[in-house]
Amino acid sequence: MTNADLPHTPECFSLWREVQDTRTRTRLGGFYYLLAWLLCWLFSAAPMAHLTLGLAGGALFTLLLAARLLHRPPEPDSEAELQRWLDRHWGIILLSSFCWGMTHAWVLLADGFEPARLIATLATVGFGTAMAFNFAMRRRRAVLAILLLYVPGLAALALSEGGSRAELVTLVFYLSYLLLALNRSHREYANMIALELQLLEQRQRMDTLSRTDGLTLLGNRYQFNNLFPAMCASAQRHGSELSLLLMDIDFFKRINDEHGHSTGDACLRAFGERMREFFRRDSDALLRLGGEEFGVLMPDTGMEQARQLAEQFREDLANRGFLLGDQHLPITASLGLGCFAEGDQGSAETFFKRVDDALYRAKAKGRDRLELAQG
Repeated sequence: MTNADLPHTPECFSLWREVQDTRTRTRLGGFYYLLAWLLCWLFSAAPMAHLTLGLAGGALFTLLLAARLLHRPPEPDSEAELQRWLDRHWGIILLSSFCWGMTHAWVLLADGFEPARLIATLATVGFGTAMAFNFAMRRRRAVLAILLLYVPGLAALALSEGGSRAELVTLVFYLSYLLLALNRSHREYANMIALELQLLEQRQRMDTLSRTDGLTLLGNRYQFNNLFPAMCASAQRHGSELSLLLMDIDFFKRINDEHGHSTGDACLRAFGERMREFFRRDSDALLRLGGEEFGVLMPDTGMEQARQLAEQFREDLANRGFLLGDQHLPITASLGLGCFAEGDQGSAETFFKRVDDALYRAKAKGRDRLELAQG
């Protein structure tokens, strides 16, 4: 998954990251529950005498393993779906913990399973440790899972006449350690998510800066070079319309020479603001292509609609100019306009050249005019 595919809101990213971590860490857990049960059964005093029980337990933990593996995460852009997935997956985890906790207690109490009691106890310790260190993202649920793993066995040891008090006390002390370790792991996980969010925000800011012209805050040439071919391909694939408007401020060098570069910069900023007034749709891409050259990509826009917008912009620019401080600056622009056509044969370069040629014809014919692309 690329950075562009990652969820961009902090809440959605945190949930998505938790889903990925939960799924990665839970895959092997179901297998080890199954393996622990098979070891307890096979190392019991008489495995074949408990064949039905052994197969039933194996089937139960196999189903829980399959539930973990088959429960696939949703798309990363839906916060509600991510939360729903987590709730359901934690349901599987808690059910597995409950089943093992009851299994541990039964092994401790059942006749004929004395040789497997140590296996069941060690497995319980291992599952509890894994829960404390690997599933600390949800502290309360992890605490509940650990208790479901431990409490049945502790109760069995406490109620069993032949139970080992030393074993009971040791497990209680280790349970308290796991709960403390869980709190620490939860804080570490929260700090890790916060750090990842900071890094994601920094990458997004850097990506925005790399695609934005610092003076006008329009898209820059780098963004155009990435966006334009993709929009042309989309227009060809879906048979939709795409218009490209190229604009060049007339005699911009004269503005810099007569009024200074600070006025020239102010003129470029004002030109960008004027573009925002006329090309206001969210789908329109407003760009500064370099120097005094600007562009507008208008998806789902035919030639006539784009021509009307471009002509209105040109006329307004010529009539109003710019008011920079207390100075009125008359200004005009030359424009070239084209619509993606079959003659372009899917080539963004061919389309751009047609519109660029139209822009140069507008300059050659006296400037302050709009020329339509040929072909």
